[in-house]
Amino acid sequence: MENRICQLFGIQYPIIQGGMIWASGWELVSAVSNAGGLGILGAGSMYPEVLREHILKTQKATSKVFGVNLPLMYPNIEEHIQTIIENQVKIVFTSAGNPSIWTEKLQSHGIKVAHVVSSIKFAKKAENAGVDAIVCEGFEAGGHLGKEETTTFCLIPDIARNIEKPLIAAGGIATGKQILAAMTLGADAVQMGTKFVATREASVHQNFKEKVKSLKDGDTYSTLKEIGNVRLVKNKFFDEIQQAYSSHASKEDLIKLAGERRAKQGMFEGNLDDGKLEIGQCASLVDEILSVDDVFKSLIEEFNSAKKEMDCLDFF
Repeated sequence: MENRICQLFGIQYPIIQGGMIWASGWELVSAVSNAGGLGILGAGSMYPEVLREHILKTQKATSKVFGVNLPLMYPNIEEHIQTIIENQVKIVFTSAGNPSIWTEKLQSHGIKVAHVVSSIKFAKKAENAGVDAIVCEGFEAGGHLGKEETTTFCLIPDIARNIEKPLIAAGGIATGKQILAAMTLGADAVQMGTKFVATREASVHQNFKEKVKSLKDGDTYSTLKEIGNVRLVKNKFFDEIQQAYSSHASKEDLIKLAGERRAKQGMFEGNLDDGKLEIGQCASLVDEILSVDDVFKSLIEEFNSAKKEMDCLDFF
């Protein structure tokens, strides 16, 4: 199949694993790339020396291409970029910041750059900044979200008709049928996070994987919009946030409550009560913890089956 994202990145399938904090270590990334997709290291939860270690381990575990997700507001951004360049990483996905600042520098070293957006406005800005591809992430996604709160189903066709660059859809995608729907709406590929959190290779704690597997619709909620809109699992920590709002907490109070270690405490260390558990709405579609290879087999089989069913439909 000729596909703009497959051609751009040199991958077999238009399936990209989101570069999630605490989840996207070298084992997950190399497994996704070996399966024919694009694995992405989550640099947002790594110190520069840790990122270097994961890049080297990934390079030993796969001969295929992989990338790094780089939040542009990360405090050690210059060190991360230097680490990426020195270790000859070929793909970088940027987010949470202005892509025009670093895109040209990365591309001057032969690195392909994709940028994550949540609106047409920012998609156009990313295209003008010269990025190679654009990721449109809908409100269903886990972790930090755009202020616009636009759903993936609306975002894909809206952005697709306003840009020329290859488009990657993200947010709420966990099945082969959803991949087909995203591509029908105008996406060239998909980025999936939640589905890969619930894999054997993901670096999050087993407690968190089991929690993701058990979630039903309505078990996640977006909150903390004053300090950075984020989708979380409803747990004891989430209840504390709600109580803080009821008490008319200030922005400073919310920052203190959220803390710096909450995400690590919950997702990496497995404290399901006090931790910050970031996951997407499509967790309700995740019923088991699989290997990455089995995830790919399932996605491809369902995609092909759904496509055959669609080819048989004739309503008009």
